[in-house]
Amino acid sequence: MLTSAALLAVASGLVLGLGLIVAIGAQNAFVLRQGLRLEHVAAVVAVCAVSDIVLIAAGVFGAGAAVSRVPSLIPVVCFAGAAFLLGYGVLAARRALRPGALLPDAGGARAGLAVTVGTCLALTWLNPHVYLDTVVLLGSMASTYGEHRWQFAAGAALGSAVWFTGLGYGARLLRPVFARPAAWRILDGGIAVVMVALAVSLAVRGASGA
Repeated sequence: MLTSAALLAVASGLVLGLGLIVAIGAQNAFVLRQGLRLEHVAAVVAVCAVSDIVLIAAGVFGAGAAVSRVPSLIPVVCFAGAAFLLGYGVLAARRALRPGALLPDAGGARAGLAVTVGTCLALTWLNPHVYLDTVVLLGSMASTYGEHRWQFAAGAALGSAVWFTGLGYGARLLRPVFARPAAWRILDGGIAVVMVALAVSLAVRGASGA
């Protein structure tokens, strides 16, 4: 039986974890698109959830504190992430300009499992926000719960698993809407805007050294 303190730690981790990941970003946009297209959804959800668990564990183990002591690494990570997100944004913009490639079941448009998993890993592990939020912030917050820090981490991991599973598999409920090419044009156009905006924000952060 979990004590009230342990339950509080789990609940706090769950709420903070969801608060950090339930936002429009590169990773969530990719999971949403894969869910709508019914392409390798299980693999994408698994990669995102397992990656978060590893990052949360690293933060609890003290990686967050270690990264915060080496601020010179942050600009490098920011610029690398900005370059990748900008490239992904350009690809999304190209898809938005090609209506024939936007239908969920368009022939020849399906990506292989290796390519899908590789893209998902890149969007997850090349995103500086993942380290700043999941590792540094969650790791720092977990340390405040002392002996219950792992319960806090478990709550955060649970939140991640629930969110990505719901996003990946729940997206299919929107397929009737995305049966029209115009809807996919809007989605990919929106993804392009989000990716470019994130790239710019990371480049600015890298330039400021913060």
